[in-house]
Amino acid sequence: MKRILLYIVFAISMTAIAQESPISRDENTKIENLKLYKEKAHASYYHDKFTGRKTASGKRFDNNKLTAAHKKLPFGTKLKITNVLNKKSTIVEVTDRGPFVKGREIDLSKKAFMDIASNKNSGAMNVKIEILVN
Repeated sequence: MKRILLYIVFAISMTAIAQESPISRDENTKIENLKLYKEKAHASYYHDKFTGRKTASGKRFDNNKLTAAHKKLPFGTKLKITNVLNKKSTIVEVTDRGPFVKGREIDLSKKAFMDIASNKNSGAMNVKIEILVN
């Protein structure tokens, strides 16, 4: 009886963890449904000093999450960001405005940037931006 109860508690906790994921299983299955936004965009990443600060959307910034800043795209927009050199990609959510440096199209959280970077010592890269369409 204790073992069954333990399995039930485990199953419930795993379901709760899965629901907290920033990308639901539904979105993962619809990953083919993309709309090209920009073929070659200049991307950089947030400095650690911004961790904990409020973003323009009102959410607290966390460099360990998969988020991005864009000047025009609506908050909550999910984007597939692909490094044009190595073809690695990640999914991020727009939670902030920026970047405010001329020539840059998007700022990524450090985690998102490092997940797709060819050179971990680089501060910028060229990426392809695609919008996940529901």
